[in-house]
Amino acid sequence: MPPADTSSIQLIRDFYARRLQGDRPVISFEFFTPKTDEGDKKLMEVTLPELLQLAPDYVSVTYGAGGSTRAKTLTLVEAIQRRYGLTAMAHLTCVGHMEDDIAEILSEAKTLGIRNILALRGDPPAGQTEFVKPKGGFEYSYQLIEFIRRHGDFCIGTAGFPEGHMACREGKLADWGYLKQKIDMGAEFVLTQLFFDNSEFFEFRDHVVQRLGVTVPICPGVLPILSAKQVVRFTKLCGARIPAPVRARLELLTDDEEGATEFGIEHATKQCEELVREGVPGLHLYCLNKVRSARAILKNLGLAGR
Repeated sequence: MPPADTSSIQLIRDFYARRLQGDRPVISFEFFTPKTDEGDKKLMEVTLPELLQLAPDYVSVTYGAGGSTRAKTLTLVEAIQRRYGLTAMAHLTCVGHMEDDIAEILSEAKTLGIRNILALRGDPPAGQTEFVKPKGGFEYSYQLIEFIRRHGDFCIGTAGFPEGHMACREGKLADWGYLKQKIDMGAEFVLTQLFFDNSEFFEFRDHVVQRLGVTVPICPGVLPILSAKQVVRFTKLCGARIPAPVRARLELLTDDEEGATEFGIEHATKQCEELVREGVPGLHLYCLNKVRSARAILKNLGLAGR
């Protein structure tokens, strides 16, 4: 296969660099890989065209637990870039891969014109509760970042955890120190795990910037709540805390998905208003392959378009 034409595809670090010269934060959406052909078609032919009207700077595509969507992630990122000329980033994890596997994935990504990689340790495969280092692979994402840096001219992002990674038994301050290690290995920007209390993000940001000397862009990840059950499930998986006022409101909306979605838009809008006011370089919305909440939030913020 000949290399893809990447002339319109930009490096994500450049979006954040330009943010310093303007007022509009960098806007990005995260998708997951659909499980069916019908889901693929809806994402490409319905969801993406509608989200493009909001003028995102880039989108990212998840990798799946245990690296279960490797081929589909790369295929989807390539299709988004080729069909819509929109910069897209592929997630890549350590799970289940030897070094040779990672090298092969990076070679394929380069051939497909993929220039941006979000390097993650990753979630265990289905049926496993803890991460197990693959034989001949990597245990930590900083090792993956270093490997990517040595094996291709990619722009590399990494994940940050305002409340600390749930697997880090030493506590959040230790986890934030590991973030600095990832940046020292070559990560050029940070997308955070979801959070519902902005004070958690500000404490995290101030610590890594002021105490650890981090200078790369730190972009908050925001999840618009769609239902009470959904947010409980998500927070159990990632360890994020649901603040008491949010939990109390959701308890009243347990059987009211419409009401929960409206509350999610309201809460995420307030989060984003404060985050933008406090000078974040961008907003990364976990849109869950849906349009409604992302569109409403950006319209509320006056950011739905250039």
